[in-house]
Amino acid sequence: MPTAPSPVLQTVALPQGPWPTLDPFLFCVHHLDRYPSGDGSFGPKGGLAGRQIGQDFSGKDGWSMYHGDHVPGFPQHPHRGFETVTVARQGYIDHSDSLGAAARFGQGDLQWMTAGAGVVHSEMFPLLNETGGNPTELFQIWLNLPARNKMAAPHFAMFWSETIPAVTEHDADGLAITITSYARPYQASQEMPAPPPASWAADPDNLVTVWTIKLAPGARWTLPATAAGVNRALYAFGGGSASVAGETLAHRHAMLLQPDAAIAIINAEAETELLLLEGKPIGEEVAQHGPFVMNSRAELQAAFQDYQRTQFGGWSWPSHGPVHGPAPKRFARHPDGSEQRPPA
Repeated sequence: MPTAPSPVLQTVALPQGPWPTLDPFLFCVHHLDRYPSGDGSFGPKGGLAGRQIGQDFSGKDGWSMYHGDHVPGFPQHPHRGFETVTVARQGYIDHSDSLGAAARFGQGDLQWMTAGAGVVHSEMFPLLNETGGNPTELFQIWLNLPARNKMAAPHFAMFWSETIPAVTEHDADGLAITITSYARPYQASQEMPAPPPASWAADPDNLVTVWTIKLAPGARWTLPATAAGVNRALYAFGGGSASVAGETLAHRHAMLLQPDAAIAIINAEAETELLLLEGKPIGEEVAQHGPFVMNSRAELQAAFQDYQRTQFGGWSWPSHGPVHGPAPKRFARHPDGSEQRPPA
């Protein structure tokens, strides 16, 4: 009897920088910084001697400043033509943008921003704890927009951690598997916030999925099948390794998987965390240069000209990377002045 083909289509090592992704995703990066105590003005205690400002993955002493010159993070920069999906697993992120919106989110929250026709924003990592460390961990995922929505009005939504569904299952040996759903619920009965209206993920038929899967040592779990034609990638980012359909998925490796097959996953000795990204491809030409993602070189040139002319609304904040005070209170203030807080 012939052996069935493996549902593992490809395995790749993950680079230090952005991870390889498949349509409809454009970019995925996992930042984990073990920042020291804060200095009282939201920067790292001890100064910045020897630091490489502007290097995203320098990692000196286990942390990077990125493009911040006092507070770590990413001061004002523009985007057009796609969406950023930012999961703040540890620490805090302070968002400010050219629409006048602001937010502080973290501790498991997600911010979903449709850049659309154009927005300038900053993402800073304030070090609020002055007596201990400030570990900061996040995923930033870029999700493409179809041509019809490239010039949609900019929009941002907050998914507070209290509203993000997570379910813990147990295998036959009682070992725990926790699935957290950031896009598309794992269980049909789960309620979760809706993606922004112009998003490729707003149509459930596109099956855009962002899950993390945490497996206890030795746990067994089956990734359910999805529709044929969906792009499906699984990333091992935390802890140890796992066996996926009988093949080893080592730490900091990724697998491209057959979508319409249920896939057995068996964890090894250490607790392991996986990131699943899947969705129907948009299937359009992608023209990208830096922070702009369009469908043609002419549209890219127009994006740069529009930004030079309009600054996508301008920057009214007092600094290039604003920080929203010392209190670790999460909030979102939208361009219309309305405010959101996490549920009690």
